[in-house]
Amino acid sequence: MNLIERILELAIQIQQIPAPTFQEEQRAAFLRDLFIQESLSDIEIDTLGNVYARLPGEGEGRPIVVSAHTDTVFPLETDLSVQRQREADRIIAPGIGDNSLGLAGLLGLLWVLRERETNLPGDLWLVANVGEEGLGDLCGMRAVVDRFGDNPLAYIVLEGMALGQIYHRGLGVQRYRITAQTQGGHSWADYGVPSAIHELAALVTNLNEIPLPKDPRTTLNVGMISGGTSINTIAPQASLELDLRSEDPEALQTLVQSVEALVEEADGAEVQMQAEVIGQRPAGEIPGDHPLVKLAESALIEQGIQPHLSIGSTDANIPLSRGLPAVTVGLTTGKGAHTIQEYIETGPLAQGLEQLLMLVEKFYL
Repeated sequence: MNLIERILELAIQIQQIPAPTFQEEQRAAFLRDLFIQESLSDIEIDTLGNVYARLPGEGEGRPIVVSAHTDTVFPLETDLSVQRQREADRIIAPGIGDNSLGLAGLLGLLWVLRERETNLPGDLWLVANVGEEGLGDLCGMRAVVDRFGDNPLAYIVLEGMALGQIYHRGLGVQRYRITAQTQGGHSWADYGVPSAIHELAALVTNLNEIPLPKDPRTTLNVGMISGGTSINTIAPQASLELDLRSEDPEALQTLVQSVEALVEEADGAEVQMQAEVIGQRPAGEIPGDHPLVKLAESALIEQGIQPHLSIGSTDANIPLSRGLPAVTVGLTTGKGAHTIQEYIETGPLAQGLEQLLMLVEKFYL
């Protein structure tokens, strides 16, 4: 089995292990065992579930941290069946690109370094971290950066898809759970009493009236809404989950203030409206002419791929927000992330691996 096929087979093995955010234990244990089989050093799983392993360097150079997140957006009961379309060079499976292939890429990097007898002048840390998706709020990567701080030369974050993209800017995100509470009652006998659902719906209408700038791009999304007791009950409680994003921290803060003002305005004696922050992903960036970004561009160009400098909400947000050099890169192309029809294209993986290898090897120099 050649190296690329070996990485793909490992990605499928990883994909078959359910790993919703906060339920990544099985996948973490599988990766720890792989690191043990590879005779890496300082292997451990921390209290959050992050898995660490070190490939010792040949010199006293500073380390590089390469990471990939273990969690997926799919519930435990999701059908994880795999379709391998060899004629189309595709693998279709929930979570195969986001981020089973990214995790397999950690081992792929190790294998290619050993196959080519490449000695690095500093340690290479391979990290499988938790909590990148949903309400994980990048908790795993926060712990990783707390552990290593500014000691590494760079943090390189792997995603299975998005080959050609170089995320060197972290998109600011703030998330809320907004809850409405009322007395409630019977839909006929108590008609006229405020309904938590109706009040929350009115709030959503007002949220949609907030003017959002196109430049810097700023967005608002109500992703989930729930509440009520029955069809003939005036709802005593309802809640929604709100996602706010902006390319610019000041624009995000302006939006935050607008949202909080509307919630405060809706709060009263008959209707209690409260907003709880349930996620904060800090913004940050390194410039496009930073040596790490320029090298990432060169690595793609050498593989015949046009690089695109991008902004996104990834694990790289954490080191970037602390002024540390970091990028997120992809290993291949694909589509349908976060859907059961998610797929990766297997052909470009060889180019993606070469890109990663060059990024690690040459940033030491």
